[in-house]
Amino acid sequence: MSAVRHLLVVADRDAAGEAAETASERFGLNEEPQIVREALAGEDDAEDAQWLVVIEDETGELSRDELDELAGEYGGWYESE
Repeated sequence: MSAVRHLLVVADRDAAGEAAETASERFGLNEEPQIVREALAGEDDAEDAQWLVVIEDETGELSRDELDELAGEYGGWYESE
């Protein structure tokens, strides 16, 4: 399999940090997930920003269902890039 980039979308920075930490522990990731702030299209208000937890899956073996479940634990959802 080839490398895949997974995105967990959550509403705030704290949730993103916790989700990244949980992902590392739960899935035994070799690389710490990146946390990125993304403003919604057309929105200037910082309150409308979403936070992305970017997980690099070198083998492409992480379960999308498990990633979606993890995102849901932090009030978010899963997206593939």
